[in-house]
Amino acid sequence: MLVKDYMTRHPVMAEPSMSLVEAQQMMAEAKVRHLPVVETGKRLVGLVTRQTLRIPPTELASLNVWEITRFLSDLKLEDVMVKHRDVITTEADLPLEQAAQVMIQHKIGALPVLEKGIVVGIITEIDMMTQLTELLGGNVAGVRATIRMPNRKGELAKMTRAISEQGWGIYASGGVPTPKDPSYWDCVIKVRDVSKDELLAVLERIEDQEVIDLR
Repeated sequence: MLVKDYMTRHPVMAEPSMSLVEAQQMMAEAKVRHLPVVETGKRLVGLVTRQTLRIPPTELASLNVWEITRFLSDLKLEDVMVKHRDVITTEADLPLEQAAQVMIQHKIGALPVLEKGIVVGIITEIDMMTQLTELLGGNVAGVRATIRMPNRKGELAKMTRAISEQGWGIYASGGVPTPKDPSYWDCVIKVRDVSKDELLAVLERIEDQEVIDLR
């Protein structure tokens, strides 16, 4: 799973000379929250977000309604955008989880995807959530089980072997260390064409493992 597999290709982009009002309208119509700002050849020069488009009330406090209208109409993206040197970007071939770590570290909601300085896409927190949904089979009918197992070699194999011996298949899976107890691992699986009772009966027979959720 790489960034290029889940990024939005050919994202909506704008030029530095675009007015603030035009950019707001464009983002609203396209239903996007991040707008790469580019020059000729789609070379990144900045990034605009809904946050950067907000004008601090202190800048407008002393203006009347006509002055506010004129002030806003005169603003260009180059006046409010995050400059290229401060924009956190990524590459198309980066593993998806590493891109997610970058977004978490910097507390940002999107990464423009560059190739030699050229914008080839953008990946957002929504794209990440889409991948999480697919990873756990959120859009597919089946029985979802969370199994708590010791964090040691062979435990996952025990669980998958027990299921495969029944002729069933695991459609989706994922796992994380158990909260507050890293000596255990919580594995989430989704199995199709099986009832809850049938799956539970098999999982409960696995030594040292516990079914903590089934739905």
